Amino acid sequence: MNTSDRISHLPASGEEYSSLAAEAVDAIEDLSGVHPGYRRAHAKGICCRAFFRPSGLGMEFTTAAHLQEQQVDAVVRFSGSSTDPALADLLSPAKGMAVQFSLPDGGITNLVGVTIPVFFARTPESFIDIVRTAHRAQAGTLGTLELIKEITVHFSESKTSLLAVKRLKPPASYAESHYYCIHAYYLVNAEGRQQPVRFEWIPETGVRTLSAEDAAQQPEHYLEDELELRFKDESAIFQLVAVLGEEGDPTDDPTRAWPEDRRRIDLGRLHISEIIPEPEGLVMDPTAITSGIQLSDDPILNFRSAAYADSHHRRSEGR
Repeated sequence: MNTSDRISHLPASGEEYSSLAAEAVDAIEDLSGVHPGYRRAHAKGICCRAFFRPSGLGMEFTTAAHLQEQQVDAVVRFSGSSTDPALADLLSPAKGMAVQFSLPDGGITNLVGVTIPVFFARTPESFIDIVRTAHRAQAGTLGTLELIKEITVHFSESKTSLLAVKRLKPPASYAESHYYCIHAYYLVNAEGRQQPVRFEWIPETGVRTLSAEDAAQQPEHYLEDELELRFKDESAIFQLVAVLGEEGDPTDDPTRAWPEDRRRIDLGRLHISEIIPEPEGLVMDPTAITSGIQLSDDPILNFRSAAYADSHHRRSEGR
């Protein structure tokens, strides 16, 4: 089915999102099976203790408490993108980094990033269609490159994202990867002025990847092993960057990148110090925002809350 057959230009209601979320999670399960008790995407992951020290430069743009001057605690979850929790690190090309900030008032807010700059679907409907197309192609025993070609032929919106996945090299470390929070948000300052923004996490030590030869020698869980060794000597540090959107930059389409010349603001540093057990009930919902930040009109972003809730409900029931 072509994307245009199912795209709706009207915002979905909460009830519609719930229905689409169940349909999307069903499609993911049909693609890769059910792994009881695990997330339906980014199933394999590890959590870490961290704190975020804001630079204060965000105060011009937002009243969000964690972007002022006070240091806040955080939980970080690094993950592979696969739905299979047993998959070796090398077999899951894109990686994720989700951060939950603990706010001074007792609340939380989240940022969810991945190692590619754009998403592969523009709407919840096209997401479902693309996953189902992948399932049909997979049943026909297509290889990875053939599968990418099959999807991009039918869903032109996916081309940039899937080509980015194709170009990914194996990371040397979760701590030395660049993560993009692919959705647009609005920062809101004390005067009520809205500023379109996208966020990125940039590793303090730079990005480092493995050669094909070195990658082939790594154990299945080498990324977790590397973090454990790293934390014995040092913290992993990331810079949080706000990329400021300008007039004409799309806020409703996560498949399109903004121009590279956009102004960038250093919002602070995230210091990650040790691996911890995953906190009970942890849900890294990217729509969990706080005062001073607003969701954009991105339909995928607004849909993700219902999808995360559906996935969490299933895994909490052991499904």
